[in-house]
Amino acid sequence: MPSHPPTGSPEQGPDRRAAPATDDAPRFLRLEDWLTVAAMALLALITFANVIVRYFSNSSFAWTEELSIFLMIVLALVGGASAVARDQHIRIEFFCAAGSAARRRRLAQLGALLVALLFALIAVLSVRVVWDDYRFEETSPGIGVPQWWYSVWLPILSLLIAARAVGLLVRRTRQSDARYLAADAREEGPRP
Repeated sequence: MPSHPPTGSPEQGPDRRAAPATDDAPRFLRLEDWLTVAAMALLALITFANVIVRYFSNSSFAWTEELSIFLMIVLALVGGASAVARDQHIRIEFFCAAGSAARRRRLAQLGALLVALLFALIAVLSVRVVWDDYRFEETSPGIGVPQWWYSVWLPILSLLIAARAVGLLVRRTRQSDARYLAADAREEGPRP
C-alpha cells in the first residue's frame, strides 16, 4: 500500500488551504473581526430566543426584530470596513486585472480614494440624521428607546470604513509597482 506524505510536506509543497486567512491578517484588523463575531453571536442568540418563545407560547418578543435589524446593519458596515482594509471589496476585475502594474496600482489607489470620499460623505450627512433623532426625541417603534441610540452608529462605522480606505490608499501609494503585483499575486493564490 503506498504511503502518502502529509499535506504541506516538503515533497508536496505547502498547503495554502491549511491556515485560515485571518491568521495572516495584521493585528489592526482584529477590531472588525471581533465586532463581526460579537454581532453574529448576538444575532444568533436573539433569533434563537425568539424561536423558542414563539414555539412554546405562540407569541414573540417585539424587541427582537428591532435589534436584529440593527445588528444586521452593524454587521454589514463592519464587514465593509474589513473588506476595504483587506482590499477585498467589490470591483470590476476586467479593468483592475488588465494592464501594466502602474495602471493597476493607480486604479487601486483611485478605488480606495473614492471609497474614502463616499463613506466620509455618508458620515457627515448621517450626523444630521442623528441630530434630528436626538433633537426631536424620536423613539424606536419596537422598544421605545431613543432612536439616536441606533442611528449614532452609522456615522461612526462610516468613519471607520473611510479610515480603512485611507489606510489602504496610503499602503498602495507607498508600494512600488513590483511590490503591488507581488502582493496581488499572493492574495489571489495559485491558479488551477
